[in-house]
Amino acid sequence: MTFVSSRPHRLRATAAALALSPGLLLAQATTPAPSSTSVMITGNPLRSANIAAPSNVLSGNDLVLRRGSTLGETLDGLPGLSSSYFGPNANRPMIRGQDGDRIRVLSNSGVPLDASALSYDHAVPIDPLVIERIEVLRGPAALLYGGSAVGGVVNAIDNRIPKAAIEGVSGSAELRYGGPATERGAAALVESGGKGFVVHADGSWRQTDDMKVPWYSRPLEGGGSERVDTILNSASKSYGGALGGSMVWDQGYLGASVDTYRSDYGVVAEPDVTIDMVLDKLTLAGEVRDLGGAISAVSGQWLFSDYEHQELEGGGEVATTFKNRGSDLRLQAEHAQLALGGGSLGGVFGLQAEDAEFSALGEEAFVPSTSTRQFAVFALEEWTLGDVKLSFGARVGHARVASDGDAAGQAQFGPAQSRSFTPFSAALGGIHKLAPSWQVSGNLAYTERAPTFYELYANGLHVATGAYEEGNPDINIEKGTSLDVAIGWKDGANRFKVGAFGSDFSNYIALLGTGQEVDADEGPVPVYQFSGVPARLYGLELEGSWRPLDKGQTLDLDGKLDLMRATNEASGQPLPRIAPTRVTLGLNWSLGDWTARAEAVYAAAQDRVPTDNPATPAYTLVNLAASWALRVRGADGLLFLRLNNVGNELAYNATTIATVRPLAPLPGRGLMVGLRLNF
Repeated sequence: MTFVSSRPHRLRATAAALALSPGLLLAQATTPAPSSTSVMITGNPLRSANIAAPSNVLSGNDLVLRRGSTLGETLDGLPGLSSSYFGPNANRPMIRGQDGDRIRVLSNSGVPLDASALSYDHAVPIDPLVIERIEVLRGPAALLYGGSAVGGVVNAIDNRIPKAAIEGVSGSAELRYGGPATERGAAALVESGGKGFVVHADGSWRQTDDMKVPWYSRPLEGGGSERVDTILNSASKSYGGALGGSMVWDQGYLGASVDTYRSDYGVVAEPDVTIDMVLDKLTLAGEVRDLGGAISAVSGQWLFSDYEHQELEGGGEVATTFKNRGSDLRLQAEHAQLALGGGSLGGVFGLQAEDAEFSALGEEAFVPSTSTRQFAVFALEEWTLGDVKLSFGARVGHARVASDGDAAGQAQFGPAQSRSFTPFSAALGGIHKLAPSWQVSGNLAYTERAPTFYELYANGLHVATGAYEEGNPDINIEKGTSLDVAIGWKDGANRFKVGAFGSDFSNYIALLGTGQEVDADEGPVPVYQFSGVPARLYGLELEGSWRPLDKGQTLDLDGKLDLMRATNEASGQPLPRIAPTRVTLGLNWSLGDWTARAEAVYAAAQDRVPTDNPATPAYTLVNLAASWALRVRGADGLLFLRLNNVGNELAYNATTIATVRPLAPLPGRGLMVGLRLNF
């Protein structure tokens, strides 16, 4: 595949970096702040050792061995997590059946603007190769992160703005080759510090071919099918890099970073269409701790994003251009600990402001140019008494979503209009340590989400979904109540945790079929409209590990199970694209510097689907991995092998939209080899 980029290489971000810090071209280091490595950051502003919300953390060798080419692929299979899987390139994380603007994808707790929530074929512009840690909150996190987090949060963390001082030079590098898409990937970073200054530089590059899959019958336009063993038009090429630096002292830090990410990839639903994506970001962040008064710490972060992608047809002609430009500001203060009822009370309060200008111009634009302004204030308190910890808080905001209508020359969106909303969210959580090895937790949340610009104003043919999508300018705020409860046990290397969750929405905004059709160039297409309906989602998540052998070598057995149900209470129909019941059984062995893992992943048939959605067959995938820790001239290294889908089983993802599922099976057998060095 040949990729054609009609957009000139922009140097604004790099110029801004050099203007901000003349010393940024010095090398830098990757050692995150101590709190970054030992304590959950996301949704935990008070840095508690445990939080009530269900969570996952991937870091270190666990992340290296699990890392995929997208965030969705990297996280898929963790309890409650799946991916939208629009082929191998556009693969957004889903949490408990939620995706789009119900899942907040963050970069270092900031909100980078893109267009991935608008359409399944739009990729998340974050390369897992440069991520040092991924944190996931499962369930509502709207209290701290707004309505776009009613389903959960994925926070991709790097060290581009260092928060801790280092001395000397350190860094890392990673090389990867293989897999069903014959991936060639490389990433490196270097950091240097001294006399209170730390600087950072990193870069990454990745290229893939069309993905190999087991032989399958690919539907042809106009009818019939062909036997193929690749996902057509699924090749990709991406690269990016960052410069950052901080001034660090005992009580805080102040820093900045600029980064860029570019990706060219094929759209599997359209054999002659590729996407040329660019995201440039500028981030400023700082924190001051141990202030000694009523306010003990203050922190802030401002992130500016400039996103653009062009959809190119055939010989490289630009068909549609999507742009999203704006900023995210978060200011937060922590008050001193207070004595209350025999325990201690700590808390934070703050504000968040977001500003986004979006446009889509071209023949496949199905939404008008819009502007979105959001502002919110929040507070979270945490009371600790012995083995009991309670947290409670609230958030209130204002959102204005305005459409330019036909001002850009399109004749399908009508006059300019706007809507304003005042969403409110509140949460109450608790953790109780019953015994040295047992702990129970619970979290109750009421959340409101303002409708997005496309839920309000879409009006056009969406080629990626094969449907004509209509927004609803009169739609109301989405409202829901959610409950999470869990009990966990841990004794050394042995652990077990089971949790249940449920969400009841009085108004759930869903894209639903109207039963009507409109004529398009390809023939009649169904009409879908965003509507608010009552909905109920509930499920169960279980995970555990047992170590039967720990003498010189270790052997661990682990398992995971998740299941959920989601229903449109107005029609009685299931909600679409819900992951089926999944069971994973794994065996881990280690001896000195050697490790090995074998796992079997079973996904049940998903036949609980709406009437306009086909069922997905069950499948079982077997995966193998091995690694060897080594030292090379003073550097710590990890050489790893990963063989996925050993049996080359044909499988389809139930969370892929129905029109794309037959075109893009899950990856076939593939051997990946990689080397990571830390110095």
